[in-house]
Amino acid sequence: MLQLNFIRKNRDQVVDRLKIRGIEAAEIVGSIIDLDERLRKTKRESEELAAQSNASAKKIGELMREGKREEAEGYKQKSAGYKVKIKSLTDELSQLEDQLNEKLYQLPNLPHVSVPAGQSDEDNEVVLEKGGYPDLEQEALPHWELAEKYNIIDLETGVKVTGSGFPVYKGKGAKLQRALVQFFLDQAVGQGYTEVQVPILVNETSAFSTGQLPDKEGQMYHVGEDDLYIIPTSEVPITNMYRDDIINAEDFPIKHCGYTPCFRREAGSYGTHVRGLNRLHQFDKVELVQIVHPDKSYNTLEEMSAYAQSLLEKLDLPYRVLRLCGGDLGFTAALTYDMEVYSAAQKRWLEVSSVSNFETFQTNRLKTRFRNEEGKTTLAHTLNGSALALPRIVAALLENNQNEKGIRIPDILIPYTGFEWID
Repeated sequence: MLQLNFIRKNRDQVVDRLKIRGIEAAEIVGSIIDLDERLRKTKRESEELAAQSNASAKKIGELMREGKREEAEGYKQKSAGYKVKIKSLTDELSQLEDQLNEKLYQLPNLPHVSVPAGQSDEDNEVVLEKGGYPDLEQEALPHWELAEKYNIIDLETGVKVTGSGFPVYKGKGAKLQRALVQFFLDQAVGQGYTEVQVPILVNETSAFSTGQLPDKEGQMYHVGEDDLYIIPTSEVPITNMYRDDIINAEDFPIKHCGYTPCFRREAGSYGTHVRGLNRLHQFDKVELVQIVHPDKSYNTLEEMSAYAQSLLEKLDLPYRVLRLCGGDLGFTAALTYDMEVYSAAQKRWLEVSSVSNFETFQTNRLKTRFRNEEGKTTLAHTLNGSALALPRIVAALLENNQNEKGIRIPDILIPYTGFEWID
């Protein structure tokens, strides 16, 4: 959530930067400022009446001690009038706060100055591209056919057990999944991240604090009886570990990694771009979360992006890095890099990681602060990144490493899988 004080002082800047997202925000920003002014005026009136009420109560006590009961009764009537007015102002304050927050929740984060303008993923900027395209045989198969051929992923049984988008991994397919999770975790811990295991169900406050609510309410699975949400990413519970905390500045950077299954109710569509593992409702992912000093967050973003790229290089996958344009930028992010791998059999790029800087957008909701050099509490910055999401990594590994013998396992994974080939 944007800081109200920043909006108040930088009205034109907020409106101009949101245009990068394709949002005309002049009206809503104006209404936020108007509501804020009304709220502050009403609060002052309430405080003034409260002071008068307190003075009246003190005067009543003095008059009663002096035996001036009749005069005291006059002050009691005044005091009763104050209480009625204060109650009315308190109700008005509550309504104004609700209206103001409702408006604030509608505003996404401001794009960083480096974010390119654009309306869709076609306008994203290619930052770099590495690795040559695999030279596959003419009859190379897409991963969903390879999965069936080698009996490693059963999509039909997943449909029977649950529904579309819930695959069953079998034999070497299941071992490959487990190997990738362990490999990604080991790599992250080696880079100074502390591994955590977190719940995959969170309460409404947690989902709101990291920005999934109200923006992505329709994309999250909801357990109605308990009013809990199944996480779309472990970013949600990991970041919420520091909700309402004041962090010691010397503890920065706080670095966590965590593996969880992830769940998303994204509406599907037909076609090869969503077949097989390309789009799932349940998938595994290792997530990185950092909480850092505001002065360090953009250096940290570059480091996290470079780290995700290093994993792709170790897996010998061709990849590219995109800087997302304003129209494709997530609601909570100020700047996002997407990493995509090239799927040789499908002849298309598949997103496998997003690394984002949220600046203070999440911490303003989380109330995650630290004490600056002047001893004042200041909002920290949060970042997160996939390192990595498994389904499309598996898809690319299967497709790019197929030959007449079977599917070759990258050298770095063999100690984790215990086998060199899927055949």
